[in-house]
Amino acid sequence: MAHGEVKHDYHLVNPSPWPFVASIGALVAAIGAVVLMRGLSTNEADFFFGKGHWTLFLVGMGILVITCIGWWGDVIKESRAGDHTPVVDIGLRYGMILFIASEVMFFVAWFWVFFEMAIFHGHRADWVVPTWDEATAQAWANWPPPHVETFDPFHLPLINTLILLLSGTTVTWAHHALQTGDRAGARLGLILTVLLGILFSWVQFAVEYPVAGFAFGNPDGVGNATVYGASFFMATGFHGFHVIIGTIFLAVCLLRLLAGQFTPQKHFGLEAAAWYWHFVDVVWLFLFTFVYVMPYLTMQN
Repeated sequence: MAHGEVKHDYHLVNPSPWPFVASIGALVAAIGAVVLMRGLSTNEADFFFGKGHWTLFLVGMGILVITCIGWWGDVIKESRAGDHTPVVDIGLRYGMILFIASEVMFFVAWFWVFFEMAIFHGHRADWVVPTWDEATAQAWANWPPPHVETFDPFHLPLINTLILLLSGTTVTWAHHALQTGDRAGARLGLILTVLLGILFSWVQFAVEYPVAGFAFGNPDGVGNATVYGASFFMATGFHGFHVIIGTIFLAVCLLRLLAGQFTPQKHFGLEAAAWYWHFVDVVWLFLFTFVYVMPYLTMQN
């Protein structure tokens, strides 16, 4: 019976090592992150457990990267083998939608910090001042804190906003072109989107971040503004990480398109990448408005 003819539209996957391998990689990466930030050994020269050493973290991340390549490679093989029936395709779409919804809630946490400090920073300062020094109390009493020189949102951040909005149009062009059988248009649209994603990352990480006036430990009292710096770099940095992931996602779709694996009728990989990229675009619009523009206008007033 187990080897009889399949009489349903569902795909029962074969046994796979990837969930177990991914768990091992996540565990090693988590321990490595603790070692990197805090250390598990009193001897900082300890190659594996001394504070500041990247070894375990990189090993764990390497395992996760190998897992992603192998696992998603298996999914692609299943698709090309005809295992992704219309019912399975619906399941994949629901899965991608739920994944993006979980990512939305992830960013809600960082926006929450900015909203709370922008609206209730005075109350927060009253709660914590009795046990803290005056400089720290002053930093918490205002948002942005004193000595913080916010970015001019209408310079580099605006440039990156235009880059992402343009990339959203090019990925939509690529998707529509593939749907209508225009493979040349789809190819050009994807190439432009990948290049724009790389350009965005370069502007943010190589040009903008090095000139941030509120990095951790800066002199002139900015060291007391680490709440602002932490929330800024976590929100924009994780978004930047998502841009890098999305760029890789789209680059893989480009390679698959060049290999002839996408057709006008069957191209969910590209569609999922487009969904993810539009999510990244929308999050950036919120970041630009509430993390760049609002603090800047507050400082100007």
